[in-house]
Amino acid sequence: MQSKFGIAFDERDILPAGNYALYSRHGNDIHLSGQLPKLGSRVLTTGTIGGDVSVKTGKWAAGICALRALAILRHALGSLGSVERIVCITVYMQCSQNFERHSEIADGASDVLNFVLQDRWPHARTSLGGLVLPRNAAVELELTAIANSEALRLV
Repeated sequence: MQSKFGIAFDERDILPAGNYALYSRHGNDIHLSGQLPKLGSRVLTTGTIGGDVSVKTGKWAAGICALRALAILRHALGSLGSVERIVCITVYMQCSQNFERHSEIADGASDVLNFVLQDRWPHARTSLGGLVLPRNAAVELELTAIANSEALRLV
């Protein structure tokens, strides 16, 4: 992933920012906590989409959130090969009151997941906007995946 996207995450980059787990497993289901467009503790894209953040930058930020989610899945399962599929994602945006291009921003995350996981998509998706996100982040991504049966025997 690093060669295509120019960003790599190590374990220190994906630590939770509060009193919660990065992910929760129930059987084959893996639910990830919301991911901001962060590298380490630094939020890479802050502000309001449709205001001081462009659609292009918002889409890029959604892609960073997806890369973080993939890093967490790799950490949780040992390999992205253990991901059977992504079930759904929710992309939250901090956006201006009249912003209506939510799907374009969410495409940034979907494009990354499609590129990396190829035949293990498409996923269901919801995209919505609000006035404030944690740490003034422009985007936040929530993801649910299914691990294949082999991954459950290994972890």
